[in-house]
Amino acid sequence: MKTNFKIAVLPGDGIGPEVVGESIKILEAIAEAFHYKFEFKYGLMGAEAIYKTGNPLPDETLQICKESDAVLFGAIGDPSFDNNPDAKVRPEQGLLKLRKELGLFANIRPLKTYSSLIEKSPLKKEIIEGTDIQIFRELVSGIYFGEKFTDDEAGYAYDICKYNRDEISPIVHMAFQEAQKRRKKLTLIDKANVLDTSRLWRKVCKEIATEYPEVELDFMFVDNAAMQLILNPKQFDVIVTENMFGDIISDEASVIGGSIGLLPSASIGNGNALFEPIHGSYPQAKGKGIANPIASILSTAMMLDYLKLDQAAEKLRQSVEHAIENKYVTVDLNAEQPYSTGEVGSFIADFITYSEKSYYNFENVKLGKSTIV
Repeated sequence: MKTNFKIAVLPGDGIGPEVVGESIKILEAIAEAFHYKFEFKYGLMGAEAIYKTGNPLPDETLQICKESDAVLFGAIGDPSFDNNPDAKVRPEQGLLKLRKELGLFANIRPLKTYSSLIEKSPLKKEIIEGTDIQIFRELVSGIYFGEKFTDDEAGYAYDICKYNRDEISPIVHMAFQEAQKRRKKLTLIDKANVLDTSRLWRKVCKEIATEYPEVELDFMFVDNAAMQLILNPKQFDVIVTENMFGDIISDEASVIGGSIGLLPSASIGNGNALFEPIHGSYPQAKGKGIANPIASILSTAMMLDYLKLDQAAEKLRQSVEHAIENKYVTVDLNAEQPYSTGEVGSFIADFITYSEKSYYNFENVKLGKSTIV
């Protein structure tokens, strides 16, 4: 069994370096507890890379990623680019190029509710309790990667959405295989009443469904799906969809659990994988120690799954749940007694290393008192 791993670390922009720093702390605790070795190599990407090199994805960073067992990524985006529609080079171009270069065709976003955080959701308890969804989003095709054109003088622009069967089949197979392990239901979200690309998605899904007879396949238009996610999210098990619909639907789903700071993601290809929180760069929180690191930490758990370190991944998830149950969380989840980004990471790392023998006094944590060392 492999025990040494090369991890490319791309902290990125905004709160990215802070939350990734806590994931590194967690991996160091995992290494100690399970006798693994992680070698970290850092690279620039996004706005920071543009400021320092003029390129949102420098060649050196891409090479580091290609030579690694997995990529751990923070966040991308900067207000100076967001507020400038004329900018020709943008941070997000680095992430899009990295996905394409590494062939990361499948983005996987799990969503589950935690009983101790139900009240944090804007939705009623009876609607969301027990929600557990896996969203599979196609990542390297569709409108984001199609031909683009702008004629400023004419006030005219277009973005072309294109798909072919070979781009659809791999992620549909992955989604069916995941549904087999779960509640055996797969929903394709599309707009087949309007779009030819969606009709192709349906045709391919129906053909592949014959290979998975035990999985129920159904279809839902994206506008209805957006509504159903709020009305009855528990009806969904595994969702598969194209690039732009997946981007929108998964962000909508993120509010169900009470904080976007809880949701991880994995981007998987043939031989490469990248793991990142979905919350974005959140520049308003940069350097304040208030960013929730749990999404990045759970992305790290998905990375451990990918590396086939199942025991370590399970221990990490148990440790996160322990922190949430004890309300050892950041201000977005506990405004009355918040802990900093670093304190939450340290709490989780300590539980990985020591479990019940942790130096944190949990009764005092619940009471908001100082811990006893």
